Amino acid sequence: MKKWLLLAAFALTAAVSSSALALDRTVIADKVEDVTPLLNGSAAPNVTVKTADGSRVSLQALLMQKPTVLIFYRGGWCPYCSRQLAELRLIEQDLIDEGYQLLAISPESPEKLQTQKLQTEFAIALISDESLAAIRGFGVAYYVPNDTRKLYKDRMNVELTADKTQRAVLPAPAIFILDETGTVQFNYVNPDFTVRPSAALVLSAAKLVKLDGKA
Repeated sequence: MKKWLLLAAFALTAAVSSSALALDRTVIADKVEDVTPLLNGSAAPNVTVKTADGSRVSLQALLMQKPTVLIFYRGGWCPYCSRQLAELRLIEQDLIDEGYQLLAISPESPEKLQTQKLQTEFAIALISDESLAAIRGFGVAYYVPNDTRKLYKDRMNVELTADKTQRAVLPAPAIFILDETGTVQFNYVNPDFTVRPSAALVLSAAKLVKLDGKA
């Protein structure tokens, strides 16, 4: 009963559009409310990402090393993302003790991730998805309105990653818990980038997934 109460709490706050049932989750949504994230039981996409040192690596290969708490975040420039990663640092050893690894994916370049890595002491591995392959594959990619893109550039000097159409793309902040086969066992996606689940809830979800024998 506790597990279902917890999952229900996440579902209430994750106000993702009902279009999440759409079949092609790799299509970039025109607005964040229309992202179509991978559902529980879905397999992670077979895509290539980069580590903070610029090395290309298979995301599936990373996920199959051990159960994974996978975070999609907008970038080190986003204060809400930085706060979320800082809070996750409080539970990272607990997650490691439970047998999990922590991966954090953003569309930022490896060079920018290196700067973040030097400024933190996280066990969380920072992953670059500047090709947008993972962000699209997990169904959390959306196009950023031009006025918002200009605002980030003018006020924060942030150049957002663009796709082949030269439109800026960001991920809806999301957390996926996957087993060693790369299968999604839990997901949380919220179109409101200012709202993130607490570290305590993430840890509880990870423990419950483990207790259920899914990781």
